[in-house]
Amino acid sequence: MFSYLAHRRACAYKQQERRERIEGLPAAYHAPLTAADKTILAQPASQVVAGVQAGTLSASDVLLAYSKKALRAHAETNCLTEVLISKAEEWARACNVQGPLAGVPVSLKDTAAISGFDSCIGYSAWVARPLQKESALVRLLRDAGAVPFVKTNVPITLLSLECSNDVWGTTTNPHSKPYTPGGSTGGEAALLAYGGSRLGIGTDVAGSVRAPAHWSGIYTIKASMNRFLKTGNPTTMPGQEGIPAVYSPMTRTLEDLEFFWRAIMSMRPWEYDHSCLPIPWREVDLLGSKPLKWGVMWDDGVVAPSPACRRALQEVVSVLQANGHEVVAIDPPSPYEGLKLASQILLADGGKTCTRPIRPLESNDPGVQQALAMFRVPRLLKRFYAWYLRHIRRDAVYAGLVEGWYEKTMPEYLALVAQREAYRERWFEYVSEQALDFVVTVPNALPAVPHGGMRDGWKACGYTFLFNLLDYSAGVLPITHVDRERDALGSGFKPRNAIEASNYRMYDANKMHGLPVGVQVVGKRLEEERVLEAMKIIQRLLSQEGRQYALYEASD
Repeated sequence: MFSYLAHRRACAYKQQERRERIEGLPAAYHAPLTAADKTILAQPASQVVAGVQAGTLSASDVLLAYSKKALRAHAETNCLTEVLISKAEEWARACNVQGPLAGVPVSLKDTAAISGFDSCIGYSAWVARPLQKESALVRLLRDAGAVPFVKTNVPITLLSLECSNDVWGTTTNPHSKPYTPGGSTGGEAALLAYGGSRLGIGTDVAGSVRAPAHWSGIYTIKASMNRFLKTGNPTTMPGQEGIPAVYSPMTRTLEDLEFFWRAIMSMRPWEYDHSCLPIPWREVDLLGSKPLKWGVMWDDGVVAPSPACRRALQEVVSVLQANGHEVVAIDPPSPYEGLKLASQILLADGGKTCTRPIRPLESNDPGVQQALAMFRVPRLLKRFYAWYLRHIRRDAVYAGLVEGWYEKTMPEYLALVAQREAYRERWFEYVSEQALDFVVTVPNALPAVPHGGMRDGWKACGYTFLFNLLDYSAGVLPITHVDRERDALGSGFKPRNAIEASNYRMYDANKMHGLPVGVQVVGKRLEEERVLEAMKIIQRLLSQEGRQYALYEASD
């Protein structure tokens, strides 16, 4: 009881603190957007930087415009956690006006460590524990002239494609309030989609920047491990290196994504963070090289893409083929096997580490609750259930996952890491033998799911999780929107397994009408530059045909 009361007090305290930080801002932040504000907000980040460097734009004016828009985004979606604007005013006045990110406000996932502010990540037990030291990432951003101004919401544990916790509440999708913006970097995606930021940072261990990009209609490239800064930031699973989480940029436009990556790499991040490989940004010209070969992964063998997501993928395939690119369907080493392996490695501790800070009666994500329940079922009972699924229900897919969900011993964990390396080698050989430049696939089988959807959807993250296991660079760009007529589910659809059935119960093209739909572009390990160029090819070809994705525009 005392623990629960402490939990409620902590939640009330943080929400009151956030409210007071917003209400205590000068009146200018609560005023309507001016014509000057709208001009700033319409400029790509590169233009904002050029203006600040030239002295024609004030970093303080830029901060004011983006803060006003961010506060409107928060009022609509509940996307913000720590509101840093008062402190950011000081940073804006003193920013490096000749830096590669001069005067640009940058939003950050709640995990980012900023001295003097909490990074509670939705745990009430971590409230009122301000960090004493800035992370390497934040130091680099400020040295580059950027102005961190808000942090954004996440799901508790960070192991969900939703975005809710008791401390901060639930973040909604700007396109449709009943739907999630994704997770775990969901607050960031909602803010960027709404236009309250142009440049943001998230993390990804199983799709946590790519699913939000897909579901909210923004852009990202998940970095390979050791390419991007991460040291000094708190996490829910310290020491989890089997499938490491990677920090990665997220942006409102593809132009901003390229600019952001280049700017950060120009600061030599390996001089800020010991974990970063000393790899400067590399110039890549795909159009001047040999013809490109794109492999299409139409199905991961667990959940087939919904009509909306398959249509988006087909649009990309068609436009590439129509412009002379070689596009082939691929049959790579089993993605299903990858999902089994990745899920066992990530939760080898049975979920104990990420749930240890959770207080009694504190809410947990519905998907994580389901996963933990499955991991904690006695092994004998689990074996019987897997036998029942395989031989009575004829569902070998679900049975194969269930029987591996248990807490591992150290020898079992090391064996899984060895299997991971063998699996990576098989993919390496396959991609080399097929001479593939890129793989294109969906980021998830569904568009954004309703709040609470991870109760069914947590087992269906294979389209993104696979490339964390492989450590491949992978980007997501928005392609289209759900159409209630073109994307309706046919009456003849019959799910192949229990996972597919539970996910398709959430699919309703009529209710999902207008939600964003993206496509995932995958390169090899440490090929972020090539993935970016591939995304630019796809966007340019679609634009030439009049099919440029329309960004969400809030009515201010």
